[in-house]
Amino acid sequence: MKKLYFPSLILLMLCLSSCSAIAGIFKAGAAVGVIAVIVVIILILWIASMFRGK
Repeated sequence: MKKLYFPSLILLMLCLSSCSAIAGIFKAGAAVGVIAVIVVIILILWIASMFRGK
């Protein structure tokens, strides 16, 4: 597995320019961040509603 990892990493680095790779990482990070914030807000509202119901 380790022998296959390094050549595939080199091939990936040669195929992608650094700007497009960084742009893809930030786009994915922004999407995951937005989803995480929405999930946390929903969890807080759900927990708060559990305490109000009693």
